[in-house]
This record gives sequence, C-alpha cells and structure tokens, in this order.
Amino acid sequence: MTLTSVTKASPQELILEFFDKIKRERLARRGLSSGKKRRTQEDRHVTESLENSMGVRIGLYGLLALVAGWLVTTVSGGTFESELLAGWTVTLVILAAAILIFHFNYPNTSSRSSKTFLVIGGLLAQLFLIRGVMALEPMYEMLVLPVALIPMFHSVLLGQRVGTFSAIFSSILGALLMSPDQATPFLAFSLVASYTGVLVTRRVKKRGRLLRAGLYVGLVSMLLGILFGEIRVTGLFDQETCRDCLAQLGTAFGTGVLTGMAVSAVLPILEGVFLLTTEISWLEMSDLNHKLLKRMQLEAPGTFHHSLMVAQLAESAADAVGANSSMCRVCAYFHDIGKLKKPLYFVENQVEGNPHDDLTPTMSALVIVAHVKDGVDMAIKEKLAPEIIDVIQEHHGDSLVYYFYRKAQEQRRRQQDDVEEGRIPDEEVVDVDRKNFSYPGPVPQTRESGIISLADAVESASRSLEKPNPTKIRALVDDIVLGRIKDGQLDDCGLTLNDVKVIRAVFSKTLRSMLHTRIAYPEEKKKKAKKSSKKENRENGKGREEGKSNTPKEEGEPSRKGETK
Repeated sequence: MTLTSVTKASPQELILEFFDKIKRERLARRGLSSGKKRRTQEDRHVTESLENSMGVRIGLYGLLALVAGWLVTTVSGGTFESELLAGWTVTLVILAAAILIFHFNYPNTSSRSSKTFLVIGGLLAQLFLIRGVMALEPMYEMLVLPVALIPMFHSVLLGQRVGTFSAIFSSILGALLMSPDQATPFLAFSLVASYTGVLVTRRVKKRGRLLRAGLYVGLVSMLLGILFGEIRVTGLFDQETCRDCLAQLGTAFGTGVLTGMAVSAVLPILEGVFLLTTEISWLEMSDLNHKLLKRMQLEAPGTFHHSLMVAQLAESAADAVGANSSMCRVCAYFHDIGKLKKPLYFVENQVEGNPHDDLTPTMSALVIVAHVKDGVDMAIKEKLAPEIIDVIQEHHGDSLVYYFYRKAQEQRRRQQDDVEEGRIPDEEVVDVDRKNFSYPGPVPQTRESGIISLADAVESASRSLEKPNPTKIRALVDDIVLGRIKDGQLDDCGLTLNDVKVIRAVFSKTLRSMLHTRIAYPEEKKKKAKKSSKKENRENGKGREEGKSNTPKEEGEPSRKGETK
C-alpha cells in the first residue's frame, strides 16, 4: 500500500470502511472485539513513514540550531551577548559535532523521529530552564539550576548512553548562556552533577530509585558548590555567615531532591506520549493479578504454567546476554493470551478428549495459528505496551505448524493411494498448501523477541522428554535453537552467534533445574513396582490395541512441539 492509496480512497472504499467501523463498534460494546482493526503493516504505513523520515529529523536538527543560536546570542549578560557572529559560529560548530555524534553513535535512537524529538526537545527545554532561572536573578544562581533534570529523563527513557550524551552537550550549551566568569565553573558543575544523575539511574526498577538519584545529585551539588566557592564555609562562627552557609547547602540539596521528584512525576506522562516503556513500567506490568493473567490461571492453567516457565527461561537468558530481562519476563507472561479464545484446542489445557480429533488438519492448523491474531486483538483492547503486542505477533515468526502439516501430507498420500486403487475420484484429493499451515509472522525483530521465541519453543519441546538428563536436555536445546536459525527465524532480531551460544548454555542450565527428578521413597518404589507388574499382565493378556486414535499433540517430537506451543 502506497501513501497515495492511504490518503486517496475511492468512495466505495470509504463506504465499506464506514460500515466496517460500525460493525466493530457494535462488537466492542458486546465485549467481542477491541473495536479496532487488527494491526497490519499497511495500517501503520503513514505513522512508520513519519517515524523513519530523515526529513523530519533534519527539521528537528534545524530547529535546535535556530533556537539554540537565538538563546545564546540574546541572553542578557551571556558570553556572546554583543557578539552575534561569534555566538552563532560557536553554537553551530558545537551543534554540528553533537548531531554527528548522535547520528552515528546512537543509531537506535537517532533513526526514530519520536526519540530524536525527545532528545532535541530535552536539550531545548534545558536551555530555556537555564535562561528562565537566570532571568529571575536568584540569590544562589548556580545552585538552583536544575542541570541534572533533562539528562536524568533521557537516561531513564532512552538509556544511560543517551543520558550521557545529554549531560555533556546540555552542559556545553548551557555554559554558552552564562557570563564569561561563570561559564567554566558552570560547565564543570553541570557535567559532574548531571552525570551523577545519569549514573544512578541505570536500570531504575522502582520510583524510589529516582528520589534516591535526586539525593545523590543534591549531595554532589553541595560538594561542588563548596569546591567552586558558591557555598562559603569560612567564618562559620559568625551567626549570619553560618545562616547563609546553611541556606546555600539547603538550596543545593533541595534542588537535587526536587529534580528527582520532578522526574518521577513527569515520567509517566512522557512514557504515554512517546510510547516508551521504562524498567519501572515493566516491573509494574509484571503483576500476575492482571485480569488477563487471572483469566489464564482459571481458564487455561496449562498455558499459564507454560508462560511462567518461558518467562523464567527468557529472563535468565536476557540477563546473560545483556538484553532487557524485565521486558522478557513481562512479554513472556502475555505472549500466549490468544489461547484464551479456545483453550481446549491446545494440548497443555486438555484433560479429557481432544477437539482436533473431529477436525481436518487444515482446520486444526487454522485454530492453532489464530491464537496469534486473537492475542493481538486482546492486547490492543487491554492497551498493553506496544512491545508486548510485537512479541505476540513475532514469537512464532512465519514458521510451520509441523504436526498438522505432516498429518495433512499423510492424509493426501492415503487419498492418492485410494485414487490409484479406484476407491475415490481424483477430484477428492485435497491439496496441501504450505501457507495454510504457517504463522503470519513477522519473524522476531528485537533481541528480546528472539529470546522469547527460542524460550517458547524450548520449553514446549522439553515436555516431551522422558527421564531427562543433562545430555538429553542439551541435545534438545541445540536441536531447537539450530533449527530456528536454519529456518531464518532469527535473521532480523539482532542476536549474534555468541549471544546464541550463551543462550543455549543458559537454557540448558535452567531446564536442568526445572526438570530435575525427585528421589523416590521406598513406599513409592513398591507402588510403582505393583503398577508396572499389573500393566505387564494386562499387556500379556490383551496385547496391544492397534485401533487407537492417534490424537494430535503439538509436543509429539521436539522440533514439532516447539513450533505449536
């Protein structure tokens, strides 16, 4: 679908879209739909075009240059107040270096327009804050400047590396606004204080850590104020001097604490506006009391247990390779929520009977594959994080539902035999289309999605192991992971061969602890011996029955089970 087709629809298409919208709204009121169309690449074409547009990012860089140059050359008492040409030249040179560093050293951030806007907007906001405070002419100007505010925001939202970039260039640009005698002290003060905030906000998982970061910034600001002479500690025996010193210390410390509180208060708003998910949000979403997870516990207990095991595997592997372990854990909890639509059609939830016995292989595959689209619909309705929705879409990639695909091929071979023997006409032979047995994809696009995909396949396949031991477990893990690599399922996720090697080792170690066997007590041994003897007697008397139905279980063999669970 091109941009033209999105913006210029025919009257017939508009009418159909109108009635389709009414239908979705009716279903949504009855709780049978999210009220939205299923997400497709075409539906997101315009948004993705803007998000990936180089023109948008160039416009943001130009805006930063114009506003920063204007602030530097017009600020009262600044270094370049009366030197227009020098001020613009210095500002543009510094910004050119900043943009080049940002573009080439931070590709994951600079390639997205929304994240670029967050960085550029943050730098401009920092400059306006500094100029605003200077315009108020406070008593302790250096001590009340919130130099760590924007770097802390960037560190929590975009990562510590981006926070470091923000700390460096917000300090340099801020120094251009100061008077000549204050520029160098401000640069050193701002660099140390802001980087302290960045350093303490690495992998913040609780909002209390933000307040603690503010405390550290306040303490460092107090120390820097003393070193740079902004806080006078001489003549403390004089009552007035002591009072001034305490006021200066309180100002420096209070500014740091207020900075931490401001970051904690505004952070949820920025997360919602820019569709970003921080470590704090992942921790909050890991609560198993979410209504979808509660439903899964009651309606699909086997799937719920499977999701917990996948979460444990994925989290351990993510920690080992430096991926986002909190994201892996939460996304693993929700990756199979689509099975809530038809829980009994999945073998882990079956107690008696198998509904697939009454279905053709093609219909069975459609039911299995549908849990991905159903999961996306449910996630959109519950307004889950975009990363969760992506993992739901990607955790099976475009792989085959091997069990039913092979069952359909066997059925076709039997029909062809019947045609050769003249039992049925040639027209009754059913064609087997590979597309009908494939998941819609796409393949995993992030490291976390790739890890969850592997963990899902490995955990599912591990249920088929009889008398598991380290050798069997390692062979199973290697078979599943290498099969995914050969099938191209990990081509776009960014995992390196070394990452895959570490993940295989972690999976094997974690599975050994999950599948350990318990020592049998003497009484249990006697009961097992009696049961085995009775079973042997029955088999000797009756023999094996050959007419039993072969119920389709997705975990029939390791390579198949990993694909359908």
